[in-house]
Amino acid sequence: MNGIPGLSTYTVQSLDIAHLIQIALTPIFLISAIGVTLNVLTSRLARIVDRARAMEDRLLHPDYQADERDLHGLLGVLARRARYINAAITLVTLSALFIALVVMMLFVNAFLRWDLSAFIACMFILSMMSLAAALLLFLIEVRIATATLRIGIQAASRQGD
Repeated sequence: MNGIPGLSTYTVQSLDIAHLIQIALTPIFLISAIGVTLNVLTSRLARIVDRARAMEDRLLHPDYQADERDLHGLLGVLARRARYINAAITLVTLSALFIALVVMMLFVNAFLRWDLSAFIACMFILSMMSLAAALLLFLIEVRIATATLRIGIQAASRQGD
């Protein structure tokens, strides 16, 4: 080939790297979306913990008088919700880690010329399974919160009678 030695190799490598970066962008956008989901989950967990602490403080107050609200029962519901959210946070974090592995293995696959396609596919599938399970747990937690809210509304309406 005439011209500058090594120029064609450099051009091919540059195009390969550019293509690899394009391929890696999709999982990176997914990590960004997972980060937003993680933010929502941690905010919900923080609210649950704050409500539980406020109820515990009320129960431990020396002049606490038991009323029609079962604070111990509500604390149990909050503990259950916190467990679901905590599990969802764990699964979402695992999903992000699997996606990060996908991105790293894409580059390892390209530069070391190893055939990691099966590994990359498995990591992506595991990531999607973890994300789906986390979203299911989030849905369960929201349903519990909504059911508890309805109970509170029913108790307030009975009190007005």
